Amino acid sequence: MLSVNTNYGAMIALQNLNKTNQDLSMTQNAINTGLRVSGPKDNGAIHAVAQGMRKDVLALNAVTNSLNRAVSAVDTAVAAGQALSDLITEMKEKAIAASDTSIDQNSREAYNADFVAMRDQIQKIVDNATFDGLNLIDGSTTKVEALANADGNAFVTVAAQVFSLGSTIVTIRATNTISTQDKASAMIATIETTLNALNLALAKLGTGSKKLNIHKSFVGKLQDELTKGVGNLVDADLAKESAKLQSLQTKQQLGVQALSIANQAPQVILSLFR
Repeated sequence: MLSVNTNYGAMIALQNLNKTNQDLSMTQNAINTGLRVSGPKDNGAIHAVAQGMRKDVLALNAVTNSLNRAVSAVDTAVAAGQALSDLITEMKEKAIAASDTSIDQNSREAYNADFVAMRDQIQKIVDNATFDGLNLIDGSTTKVEALANADGNAFVTVAAQVFSLGSTIVTIRATNTISTQDKASAMIATIETTLNALNLALAKLGTGSKKLNIHKSFVGKLQDELTKGVGNLVDADLAKESAKLQSLQTKQQLGVQALSIANQAPQVILSLFR
């Protein structure tokens, strides 16, 4: 129907052109940002889910940091324990030499001086086995806890061990010497007990370090999967968006032409009266 009051053709052409322009704007935004869903206006439900997943990824960064700190503290304790094991093994050598009944007193005193110096070094190693204020072998703490999840309500725990002089593990005391043959002989048994206990404690710390590293690896993989999931939800397929852009640009040009033709309809009415 031809009407001078309402140009239905132009109205429809304009609606179609506006829709094309809107789609074109969204496609251009997707190409510019690389995101199919860049905000709640694009898709509220998907944006909300993606934001929740992004929050979990960031929270897992804190978990990884906590695990790294715990691993470093445990590994520091292990390194110190290994140094102690080597040192105490040398002390055993001195004790065995000093237990020899055939040596003179001067030789025994020399062995004892070496022994005492090594004995005192034990506590220095223990006291300095600290990472970020945490020492797992001096008795100052009973355990190290690392965050295990993004909610902060689960932990990976490794028990501390006490390697100080006179402890249940290092039974050598701060006053022990090998200044006599009897003391040297007794010290050999003490050192054997210490080395057995020390190696067992080191095995526990090593297992704890492995446990922390396994969980850290899992958290890293979980972060990767969450990041991948966010990408699947919101990332734009640039190949598809590029093809869509060309199609919409062509459609826009055709829409402009259609609107131009529709706007000429009133001229047809005038021609009927000529």
